[in-house]
Amino acid sequence: MNKPFRWGVISTGGIARTFATDLKYLSDQVVHAVGSRNIENATNFGNEFNAKAYGSYEELVNDPDIDAVYIATPHQLHFANTIMALSAGKPVLCEKPFAITSNQAGEMISLAKEKNLMLMEAMWTRFLPHITKVREILRSGILGEIRTVSADHGQWFANDPAFRLFNPNLAGGALLDLAIYPISFAHLILGVPEEIISSSLPAFTGVDGQTSALFNYANGAQAIINSSLFAATPCRALVSGTLGWLEIDRTFYAPTSMRTVIRKGETTEYPRNYIGVGHREQAVEFARCVNAGLTESPLLTLNETYEIMKSVTTIKNQIGLKYPFEV
Repeated sequence: MNKPFRWGVISTGGIARTFATDLKYLSDQVVHAVGSRNIENATNFGNEFNAKAYGSYEELVNDPDIDAVYIATPHQLHFANTIMALSAGKPVLCEKPFAITSNQAGEMISLAKEKNLMLMEAMWTRFLPHITKVREILRSGILGEIRTVSADHGQWFANDPAFRLFNPNLAGGALLDLAIYPISFAHLILGVPEEIISSSLPAFTGVDGQTSALFNYANGAQAIINSSLFAATPCRALVSGTLGWLEIDRTFYAPTSMRTVIRKGETTEYPRNYIGVGHREQAVEFARCVNAGLTESPLLTLNETYEIMKSVTTIKNQIGLKYPFEV
């Protein structure tokens, strides 16, 4: 039998646990080891997922038996953790946001290319079955020329200064954690915007509490994105073309239902029939690429990740969002 693809997971937080739990649906992938700065946390996580436990990230990335590293640490650590894992010779799947700025993203990508190692942003939405169908619908041309894209991601959170999304020291705020989904979706549908106009309302800790942006494209198309820590929003997406539109239901970035409505009135339903959370699909694609000798995924190239981070950085600069740890 072929050996399973063996993951080393950095961090033991919620997103790491979601990823590891969803891997249980796969027969050919396992969590081999977990690294934490707290050995007790690593041991508890390791016991839950039958994985080796390390009390430091450095020990984990130097484990010779892991095939790739999944980085699930807080946003501000993505850059350093990715550089460390790549320097140790390990392919890396890095949680979104890929980095804090496009400059960091560029350095991460350059090192991966220098080392000839697989590197991919863990924007799990891109690899879900309903997004595969979205790509097919767009290629078919049934919607005509796409003119407008809108997507929102808002959640309500209590005003707790220690909560990571309100904590400036943990790169909190709506932009990096929530808006990254609508931004990535806009890039998927319309590509790189020619102009970005953004507006934001700060939270009580100084991070952005609500951020919206308008993307203008060279062909006249527009994308409207919204994110908020102050209010729960429908978390839906709409793609409108000259012949019809595509409605993606709540929650658009997770497995969900959707439909196309052609201008003349014909509606086609695509029901949700997915089991699990959906984080395993990115792992399937990542392992496929590694086993095929690829260093990036054609479904989310490194150039596209970089362009997405450029859009994020533009918005970040426009709204004056700067974290205490940034020089």
